[in-house]
Amino acid sequence: MYKNLAATLVAACVAFPPLSLVSPAWAQALPKAAPAAKPPVQAAFVYVSPITDAGWTRQHDDARKTVEARLNKAGQPAQVQTRFVENVAEGPDAERVIRDLARSGAHIIFTPSFGYMEPTLKVAAEFPNVKFESITGYKTAPNVAVANARYYEGRYLAGVAAGRVATQAGYVAGFPIPEVIQGINAFTLGMRSVNPNAQVRVVWLGEWFNPPREREAAMSLMNQGADVLAFHTGSTAVMIAAQERGKLAVAYHSDMRKVAPDAQLLAVTHQWGDYYTRRIEAVRDGTWASNRLWGGVKEGMIRIDGFGPKATAALQQEVIGRELEIANGKLHPFQAKTADVRDNQGKIVIPAGQTLSDEAILQMNWLAEGVIGTLK
Repeated sequence: MYKNLAATLVAACVAFPPLSLVSPAWAQALPKAAPAAKPPVQAAFVYVSPITDAGWTRQHDDARKTVEARLNKAGQPAQVQTRFVENVAEGPDAERVIRDLARSGAHIIFTPSFGYMEPTLKVAAEFPNVKFESITGYKTAPNVAVANARYYEGRYLAGVAAGRVATQAGYVAGFPIPEVIQGINAFTLGMRSVNPNAQVRVVWLGEWFNPPREREAAMSLMNQGADVLAFHTGSTAVMIAAQERGKLAVAYHSDMRKVAPDAQLLAVTHQWGDYYTRRIEAVRDGTWASNRLWGGVKEGMIRIDGFGPKATAALQQEVIGRELEIANGKLHPFQAKTADVRDNQGKIVIPAGQTLSDEAILQMNWLAEGVIGTLK
């Protein structure tokens, strides 16, 4: 009897092997615990001006909302949580705000203003585990990436349109830094590519966002004969001034037809949503690395749109055609195809047959022939 019982137990052990030897098919059929959802990435944004209906800060806040829409799907765990602080002055205020965001648990902090570069670097050194994105900056660190757009490509295209409707233009500018200088020169070269007699008069403000002063500068330029305006400041004041005076203007950062339905010739818009989404996904996936990006029309970061009623079908086709040439590498705003390009002092700055290198563009410190003004 005991022999039979022992035999039965041995047989049972053969028939039912230990779990460590269970076949893969059987193992797959066993219930498994659901993997724990990753906590959402905490992303913070620092804005140099208030969030208005249009402009530089508006475009970056729209990009923040794009990130949320793409990464947080209904019925699924959120992949990102965002927050922002607006109207932060460059300098000590910026350093304080950036540090507070790092201390409060942000995984990645976007600082989209040139004057935020040094405060970003200083805080980044104190928080090596936090990622920082210095937008329009040029200095990197192991946990600081830089990104900027080739705004000058859009400026050149806007200049082509402006040159078709006017000879005298005005330009309200913030600071004489290379990014702004590139835009002024590209706009002028675009105008003169279709209107060799075009002139662009520049007024420097020494600040990015001051609607009353932006408006005053626009009025002054129109009083001096400008029929079309461009600007590199943060509000819609120049567009509103052009609308009131019956002149034309090129919107920058955002489509501004809402405030200047008749005045807007076209808009040079900046698209940051794709970039911000990719960088936050990289933080989530553990693949984020410091890098440099300088993207333009080809990368979808600069776009010409928002054509106004004074932009004829022929003008739109011409501008869109040149936009495609830039995207395909057939056109470069800072290329001297057949004749030298000179500055407004008569010095050759791009010899015939040459194209400026990225390094030369990033260090640009001259104003093109046709620009009325100085860098002071």
